[in-house]
Amino acid sequence: MSAPSDKTIVVQDLRLAYGTREVIHGISFEVGRNEIFAIIGPAQSGKSSLLRCLNRTIDFVAGATMTGTILFEGENVRKTRDVFALRRKIGMVAPLPVGLPLTIYDNVAFAPRCAGMHDKHELDGLVERCLRQAALWDEVKDRLGSLGTALSGGQQQRLTIARALSHQPDVLCLDEFSIAIDPVTTMRIEDVLKELSREITIVLVTNLVQQARRLARRTMFMWKGEIVELGATEVVFSEAPADRRTYDYVHGIFG
Repeated sequence: MSAPSDKTIVVQDLRLAYGTREVIHGISFEVGRNEIFAIIGPAQSGKSSLLRCLNRTIDFVAGATMTGTILFEGENVRKTRDVFALRRKIGMVAPLPVGLPLTIYDNVAFAPRCAGMHDKHELDGLVERCLRQAALWDEVKDRLGSLGTALSGGQQQRLTIARALSHQPDVLCLDEFSIAIDPVTTMRIEDVLKELSREITIVLVTNLVQQARRLARRTMFMWKGEIVELGATEVVFSEAPADRRTYDYVHGIFG
């Protein structure tokens, strides 16, 4: 499988340091439109930090300095004048579900309201669409006025995805989304992601290597802030990847 030609994200010589400690060492890669792109690697490899660079939430980390180029739809992320618009276009889902202390409905409607959407009919349609996209609508449609924080862990994670989708992003970044949910719910969310990839690009950081194998068109293996291997997922998980460390990691010999 060849790399996609229609690029949504282009990263060139990206370096990231926390104070004097460099954690990402000059990496370059591209992500295609409507691609599910997986990033795997041991802890402390720079995977989560990389996601934060993509939508500039790294700006919230004191002492973090980033160099290099990140292009999103051709625009240099580091030079964008409207960071808030960038973060709406590149949505983020955290490892643990963080529900707002609001109703299920208001969790999804919060960001659109902040952006100026106040028409109830329009909001109703958006909330339903996002909850359907997150495979949650049928479970909550009769209790939209209930607190989102009262949902189960798996439901809260799907609510977090619905909330991210309410921004109508072009890219959805997921950081270890299945870390605190059961295998059945994990598989359900994976099905959601497959459907969503028809409309948006998905960048997935996962500690479950088989999840990358199931979902991703291409997989990038990071280790100690560097790219060890990047290629078609079937090659990365084959018996003969380009780098022996890739074989050792995906087969559980280390990491």
